[in-house]
Amino acid sequence: MPSHAYHESLWEGVPEGLAPTDVRLREAFLLERLAAATRERASGLSAGMGSVDRALRVLDVGCGEGHFAAALMRARAEVVAVDVAAEPLRRALERHPDLDVRLVQPEALLPLEDSSFDVVWAGETIEHVADTSRWLSELRRVLRSGGLLLLSTPDHGLLSRLRLALSRGAFEAHFDPRADHLRFYTRPALAALLADFGFEDVAVRGAGGLPGARRVLLVSGRRKRF
Repeated sequence: MPSHAYHESLWEGVPEGLAPTDVRLREAFLLERLAAATRERASGLSAGMGSVDRALRVLDVGCGEGHFAAALMRARAEVVAVDVAAEPLRRALERHPDLDVRLVQPEALLPLEDSSFDVVWAGETIEHVADTSRWLSELRRVLRSGGLLLLSTPDHGLLSRLRLALSRGAFEAHFDPRADHLRFYTRPALAALLADFGFEDVAVRGAGGLPGARRVLLVSGRRKRF
């Protein structure tokens, strides 16, 4: 099955209007970081470090039905939302007609200019990516110097890994080769990965669930300044 058709087929089984997983945790994280970046920009302008007062430009990668992109727009960001399947973009436009949504090719270069975004948000996306090196290189390319990368992805903490090791059924279900999750991350592995790809000030924390068995990793890092 061609890659594009594969991604479309995944959306056939997703009920329309289904809320994203851990939506409150992830939206709070995203908007908190956006507000901090906005304050930082305002501080830089007041100190004479910039001359144009404008909205932050945010790229939502793997936007799905547009829940987070719409939240970013309500927070007065300028948003471009991209996905590799047309079906979620159709749903996004039905719910949020003012969104700038764009279909992109799986595993291809993003049709976006270098250093053109202040923030890149990729919620529950990195675990679906086969060519992680190319994907992270593209996110770094489109970020401005010092730009902010924000991610979320399922956590695989110590207790979660122990449960998978001790339960054959849980292991086989979690790593089902027919599932769409291709990568599985821990906090140190993800922090090291982002550092390797030119991000600094990397912070990774778990959220939701019990210590050692958090459901989601919330990640921030900056493109190294040039």
